[in-house]
Amino acid sequence: MDAKRAAEQDETLASALERTGTKAFQPGADAQSSAEGQRHFVALVSRAGTLALMSSLNTLIKPGRVPEWLRVHFMDILTLLPQKPDGVRATLEFVFSVHPSSIVAISEAAAPQKQGANITIEALKMASTLLSVPPASVKPDVWFPGVAPQLLALLDGDDGPDLAKAAAYVIGFGVLGRKQFGAPGTPGWRAFAEPILACINPSLSSIESPAEPLVFSAGPDEVVDLRKRTIIIEVDVLHVALKRLSSLLNSHPNPGLTKRLLSPLLMPLWALSSWPLPTTHIKERYSQLAQALIEIYLKLAGSADKFLEIISNLLFCGSLSASEPQWSYEQAGDSGIQVRQVHDGESATLTQLNLEVMDSKVSTFIELLQRAASDIDISTLFLKLFETSLGAKDDAKSIQVVAGYDDSDPISQLIQARMLQEMIERLPDRLISNSKQLLELVSKVLGKFRTGSADDDAVSVALSLLNMVVTVPSFQRKDAPENILASIEGSLLEISLVREVDISKTAHNLSQLLKYRDELEDPTDRPTTPTARQIEDRKTYSLALSYITEADSPPPVRSEGLDLLGTLIKSNSAILDIPATLVLLSSLLSDDDEYISLRVIKVFVQLSDKHPRSTIREVLDQYVDASERQNTDTRLRFGEALLQLMQRLGETFVGELAAPVGEALLALAGRRVHRPKTEERQTRAEQAAARKLKAKARLGGDSRNSFPLNDEEDEMNIDIEEQTPDERARNVLLARIVSGWESKRGSEDMRIRASALSLFAAGLETNIRSFTPQLVDAALTLSLDVLTFEAGALEAGILRRAAVAMILIFVYALGKARERGSHFSFGSDSGSSRKGAGLSFGAGFTTKEEDVVRVLGYVEQTDEDGLVRKHAQDALESLENLRLVQLVPHRQDQAATLAAVRIAGLDMTRPSLLVSADDGGRRAKPRIEEIE
Repeated sequence: MDAKRAAEQDETLASALERTGTKAFQPGADAQSSAEGQRHFVALVSRAGTLALMSSLNTLIKPGRVPEWLRVHFMDILTLLPQKPDGVRATLEFVFSVHPSSIVAISEAAAPQKQGANITIEALKMASTLLSVPPASVKPDVWFPGVAPQLLALLDGDDGPDLAKAAAYVIGFGVLGRKQFGAPGTPGWRAFAEPILACINPSLSSIESPAEPLVFSAGPDEVVDLRKRTIIIEVDVLHVALKRLSSLLNSHPNPGLTKRLLSPLLMPLWALSSWPLPTTHIKERYSQLAQALIEIYLKLAGSADKFLEIISNLLFCGSLSASEPQWSYEQAGDSGIQVRQVHDGESATLTQLNLEVMDSKVSTFIELLQRAASDIDISTLFLKLFETSLGAKDDAKSIQVVAGYDDSDPISQLIQARMLQEMIERLPDRLISNSKQLLELVSKVLGKFRTGSADDDAVSVALSLLNMVVTVPSFQRKDAPENILASIEGSLLEISLVREVDISKTAHNLSQLLKYRDELEDPTDRPTTPTARQIEDRKTYSLALSYITEADSPPPVRSEGLDLLGTLIKSNSAILDIPATLVLLSSLLSDDDEYISLRVIKVFVQLSDKHPRSTIREVLDQYVDASERQNTDTRLRFGEALLQLMQRLGETFVGELAAPVGEALLALAGRRVHRPKTEERQTRAEQAAARKLKAKARLGGDSRNSFPLNDEEDEMNIDIEEQTPDERARNVLLARIVSGWESKRGSEDMRIRASALSLFAAGLETNIRSFTPQLVDAALTLSLDVLTFEAGALEAGILRRAAVAMILIFVYALGKARERGSHFSFGSDSGSSRKGAGLSFGAGFTTKEEDVVRVLGYVEQTDEDGLVRKHAQDALESLENLRLVQLVPHRQDQAATLAAVRIAGLDMTRPSLLVSADDGGRRAKPRIEEIE
């Protein structure tokens, strides 16, 4: 099918919709005609493809295209199209293909549209609004069940990773991110969150469980109990739920949503992640996914209580509470885990102790502590377990244990003892982060030995902990409570006097060490004791770095690490090493995850409040990329960061802070920059492309009307023959434009040049005083040169747009400055303006103005880019308006008034405000003046 026939089909569909719609909804038509027309109209809409319907209806609803009464019906149909079985995907693809921000990438320039559209943040936000906000005519309870199955299916990734990320954005930010729709119990939560969560934890389902199957007799000697066969969640359903939840949380980092979704899944995720002796399939399909999710949650919302809750339910395999439906996980074959219903009498069997399973789960828990817990969490957890096991709690200062933990249960005591042993053996260096609390516990244990209520094993552990505390280099007696030290020393003395006890010698040595601890070291070599805030900031900084820099850190955790870093910046913490922080942020900005990049830019902006000069210099250096280490996309991200920094600094972005920025931006926007490393890479790429074409020709391939394909296109195996001639011509043109953006012969990339000129204009728009008159004059000259010498080049369209926008923004900034009572110069004929004085335009134009008007007038008539012509027209109108405004006199010693009441030669100020100097300050009488 050629392009002409396709266009005719589109036009036929639009015409058919208009014709049948007019017949169906014509006001005043008889009932029989309307009913017949509506029947044909519904049949047409049902038969037509969803994407074609969207395109045709989008054309028909334009103002003036059809009568308003018909336009309303078309709008209703258009808003309901996402409810069709393929409506969600069609909506996403339609928005991505028509949104102005969707710029074709190189890998897509020669590919058919079916390969996918370019997805931008702006287009994604629009698509999210269309899908996540129900129309006024549809209730949320009806709307979300229609789109939810489609969006959840896209999360699986079968339709491509881009659509999976788009679906995750719509669900995570559009629906669950809104309190109106995403709070538990709301329609959005029931449609999107509950189907996933209930497949992992059936207790979260709001749907009543089916009635229990009956027991029936199969014969006189056999009774079949169907209850044992009741499967609640199938193996594939559980795997899909874990996969969808992982895709939803990792595609777009949202720590708040992550904690909300994972909080009710703590124990189910633990059970799946610690599955005993898992096979390879079970590990890949369940355990690894659950392990990643539980680590994310514990890093974001973890505390000692969360880990203690896991210990209290270490052997959890399902919900066995009598107050709610009972269920459990069970292995189905060698490759699956399913959820089945638990019936009366089975709970005791499921809770029987298996030492091999217990040891496996204890080992897995210690590994989880190493990866997900902070030092303070490990220390607090250890102290709670140790204190509980020794019965060292008192009523005044008790450490609460989570509900459900029964210290009288022998299984719980065994698990607790094994956990303490493993923590001491495998995590000895992370058990002491709160020395004061540990000393209190040691004092209690040793005190109980004096009364005979503590055994030798407990005292031995307490002495080992005391030795770890005292031998720390930073320990000093004056930092510990004196009453606690006195109690410990008294206990050590008594223990050392009991000769038949093996620990007496250890107690004696510790007593002497504690007594002479401060005299063993030179005070000048002793490290300075940090303050409480410094200790807390150091812990926060270490935690943030671990979240950010770990190679396998998932996006939500990295995002949380950036938030922690931002809190330290806001508090102006002394723990921050500013140069190192800037280097870290710069390395993160090269991340392909756009949402991580946005978070990094936010931290850059926060840092600029405290250290503007260092931040600007780092971002500018990375944007210029003199060493040619960054790719174009990364440099453009630094350009976005530079834009936000200039906007944040506002009026303070002047002088020595702004001068290097302006000079660098103009150097990039020009054509004199030479990039030798880039030129070498381009030469190698061109040679490789030439060899590829020669090899294709030797194999008999037709090289006519072809263009070089990059590696991505080779992998996609694009069939050029499937494209229509018009599509092929369009794609070849796009390929030419996009490939023309790349630097030629080692020159600067066209996109970077356009970006630099746009950034300079943004600086002027933010604060017209940002750059010196010399730099502004150079920017105007450069813009005129671009419009003159880059004309006619298709690939230079973006650069010409930036140049004409630069002139338009400058003229606009001049007008805004005059409204505020300031005068600024225009071009090299300004004279006094270079010394900071103002410029008042006269009746005629300066030389620079004449050049601008002449070039803009020519561009308005001849440029091939419609947007460039429109900007040129707007700039000419603004220049003329600005020249007329300059005719209005402005006295520096009088407050500026509205232009409407300031006309040259005529004072129209209200008489009541006039004061006559001759009358000694009395108000002058109104008088009428006649002027020529």
